[in-house]
Amino acid sequence: MKTLREEDKIILNVKNIHMIGIGGSGMCPLAEILHSKGYVLTGSDNNESAPLKRVKNLGVKVSMGHSAENVRGAELVVYSAAISKENPELLEAARLNIPTMERSHLLGALTRLYDNVIGVCGTHGKTTVTSMITQILVLNKMEPTAVIGGLLPLINSNGITGNSDIMVCESCEFVDTFLELSPDISVLLNIDNDHLDYFKTMDNLVASFGKFVGMSKACYYNGDDALSKKALNGFGGRVVSFGFADKNDYYPENIKNGKYGFCYDVMSGGKKLTTIELHTPGKHNVLNSLAAFSVCYDLGVSADGIAEALKTFTGAGRRFEFLARYDDFTLADDYAHHPTEIKATLTAAKDLDYNSVTVVFQPFTFSRTALLKDEFIDALSIADRVVLTPIMGSREVNTYGISSEDIAEKLNNAVVIDGFSNIAEHIINTAKNDELVITMGGGDIYKAAHIIMEELK
Repeated sequence: MKTLREEDKIILNVKNIHMIGIGGSGMCPLAEILHSKGYVLTGSDNNESAPLKRVKNLGVKVSMGHSAENVRGAELVVYSAAISKENPELLEAARLNIPTMERSHLLGALTRLYDNVIGVCGTHGKTTVTSMITQILVLNKMEPTAVIGGLLPLINSNGITGNSDIMVCESCEFVDTFLELSPDISVLLNIDNDHLDYFKTMDNLVASFGKFVGMSKACYYNGDDALSKKALNGFGGRVVSFGFADKNDYYPENIKNGKYGFCYDVMSGGKKLTTIELHTPGKHNVLNSLAAFSVCYDLGVSADGIAEALKTFTGAGRRFEFLARYDDFTLADDYAHHPTEIKATLTAAKDLDYNSVTVVFQPFTFSRTALLKDEFIDALSIADRVVLTPIMGSREVNTYGISSEDIAEKLNNAVVIDGFSNIAEHIINTAKNDELVITMGGGDIYKAAHIIMEELK
């Protein structure tokens, strides 16, 4: 076990833990890990959900709704960042002098209980690569523990608890939360211009990734990405590169577009290790799978064992997830919310065998939309037609004077529609001739897809 930080030590001295928002996708896997380690858990949540059902199936007592009495008897209260400071359970914990811990701090503490933590970071691809690594290790009987930012169909969950010392952890740079973690192996996928409302400059962003990587003993990095290489300046551990160029430690050859995704030979030092056949569309997934391959191969998984596991990988939830096929169109959903991600997904979509591609995009945060407006226009122009929702502000106030109409007016065949039911009606009435319709964004645009499915059931 690693050296615990001072604020971690409470988890060694308590038995009874209450979790506010226990059914959240980020909280559920932590509850499973704590339960496996013998803690007595209680929890509360406002909404029924698949993760909440999973927690209840462990025998955890869950209260629906939040009230002061729920925390009584707890020795530690854990809460997610989405919980209001005025939450009655947090207020009661303060009144009773029960220590509290935010979810990212707990995740950090848990990473210090494992000797082989794989921290997957980068602006794009974190969830996919964390899912790929988890799938490879699970199917090759390495028994990992994992915390993922999306649903992995293999385990039907955002996380899993295993019996080994390996923990796979999606490591998000937003407001530097990944600096709470303690990776032994870091995986750096790429660095792009996101979250600059917090980081302010690209230099600050690169420096933050450098700090994360600097906590690890070995770093697997995208050798084709200049900013990733820059983040490694001064890193004293072992470095392994992956990328399209043959100067990398792991690289692809004989890339071909297969029926469900690309196929390629994995090469290292001029030697072919295996052939990968992907069932996730898009050339960016060649890079994602190479990242997963390089880590797992060095952990001792056979090349063919990795290839077999990746052949059965159909994507993480909301990562180019095919939802339904109808007479006139096919419906998919994707989490892409940054122009680079949108461009990758729509390029992959255009490579597939459909007559046209329609994107239903929900811009997420005013700051990102204002800062990257031209890039959004460029990326969305790949689609044959575009439906935009009003901007989802999330935590922000619109001090930027930006609107979805500013994007739509620069695109051919684009409309702005408010309300998911109205969007669903529009798609049902207009989609035709073997069209691919993708709902896309980092907010709750997936609800529009679910309304379409409900209407056409």
